Amino acid sequence: MAKTLGVAIVDYGSGNLRSAAKAFERVAAERRYAGEVGVTSDADAVRAAERVVLPGVGAFADCMHGLEAVPGMTDAMEEAVLQRRAPFLGICVGMQLLADWGFEHGEHDGLGWIAGDVTEIEGDALKVPHMGWNDLTVTAPRHPVLAGIESGAHAYFVHSYAMRSRHASDVLATVSYGGPLAAIVGRDNIVGTQFHPEKSQAVGLRLIGNFLEWRP
Repeated sequence: MAKTLGVAIVDYGSGNLRSAAKAFERVAAERRYAGEVGVTSDADAVRAAERVVLPGVGAFADCMHGLEAVPGMTDAMEEAVLQRRAPFLGICVGMQLLADWGFEHGEHDGLGWIAGDVTEIEGDALKVPHMGWNDLTVTAPRHPVLAGIESGAHAYFVHSYAMRSRHASDVLATVSYGGPLAAIVGRDNIVGTQFHPEKSQAVGLRLIGNFLEWRP
């Protein structure tokens, strides 16, 4: 019988997952996290994992279709995260997929785990995509995954669309780009980051470490 993963990084064909895996492996070693970090497209491995991570790059629809194309994966994620309440982290488009709808190149269903829509960043004076380092404004400083991360901390963003959360309480941090945009969202055992923790140096490594130790 295969060993249960401590952290299952879901592989559904969305980008190079090695950089995310390396960041999690590094922090797991530093924090002496006992679980194994693994990149997997095996629905059963995700279903049984202690923690689930969903990265994502590219277009909302492509990522959602890719996820749905992996046999049994969305059901396995729902069982692990919604029923068993395993800690979950969505990264970039992986965070956006938590929404009800995405409006990139049409209208597309999301997972519907956090109420809201994903719409284009708009503003005549703005460069889109929003790319590079920007400051976080932490709106939920007591959330365990944000421990030690304060407003003004720098994170690395690459995105043309943003999640518009229906409930302000689900937004844990924002970033200013033509107005406040959701940078971190979450509820219950679910958290998502619009930025890339694996590219965000000290802030990203701190967030990953907090996630590994999180007991929602």
